[in-house]
Amino acid sequence: MKLVSWNVAGFRACLKKGFEEFFQEVDADIFCLQEVKATMDQYDFHPKGYFEYLYPAERKGYSGTLIFSKIEPISVTYGIGTQKFDSEGRSITLEFPNFYLVNLYVPNVKRSLERMDERMEWEIKIQKYLKNLDKEKPVIICGDFNVAHTEIDIKNAKQNIGNAGFTDEEREKFTELLNQGFLDTYRYYHPDTKDAYTWWSYMRNVREKNIGWRIDYFLVSNRWIDKIIDTKIYSEVYGSDHCPIGITLQTLKSRKGEKDR
Repeated sequence: MKLVSWNVAGFRACLKKGFEEFFQEVDADIFCLQEVKATMDQYDFHPKGYFEYLYPAERKGYSGTLIFSKIEPISVTYGIGTQKFDSEGRSITLEFPNFYLVNLYVPNVKRSLERMDERMEWEIKIQKYLKNLDKEKPVIICGDFNVAHTEIDIKNAKQNIGNAGFTDEEREKFTELLNQGFLDTYRYYHPDTKDAYTWWSYMRNVREKNIGWRIDYFLVSNRWIDKIIDTKIYSEVYGSDHCPIGITLQTLKSRKGEKDR
């Protein structure tokens, strides 16, 4: 089973920059998007063979998450039960027989760090939410976490310490999340790989120079790490200031009456 995650920085814009071609080429079983910035009536991409789950923000042209899945889930949950964040369409949870999948778009603290208090509140809420899911069955979490966890995850670490996305507070909360029983799949299998990034500023041709940050992740419950048989950063794919990331999950048994995937 192949899963892909991508912050598209505006789905309508990304559709004009090759999204459909990549979508067809990668042929993922589940495709998670963040920062969709659109409602269902604002885009015309509804691929055959996929169930579609959109959670737009109440504010037009802002935030929002979306999942395309070839497999129909047992249940779908929009949000984490906190109106402040749910009104921004920041999470969708799909329940499958063997696991939960959570698609997240984590709040950005903004350059001035003015949203740090809200971000810390989010971190407390999301840790509790994910920990409760993990008590029931393994969890796969993907999306834009808006933090580079360690110095290897950012090109110019020393110069960026204290900046949005690389503050001590954000990094410590990511560590706390992992300590709740989750693993960063890419870093688990590539512990020493440098220059592996998922986001680049639009300024000064930094993407061509690969001056980037790794802020998009697939996390998985510790007990399920051996189910992850491949991890991928599609750094060659443009269309957003982020690139897609992916994992391949070992074939799982489906519900009775369905073929194994």
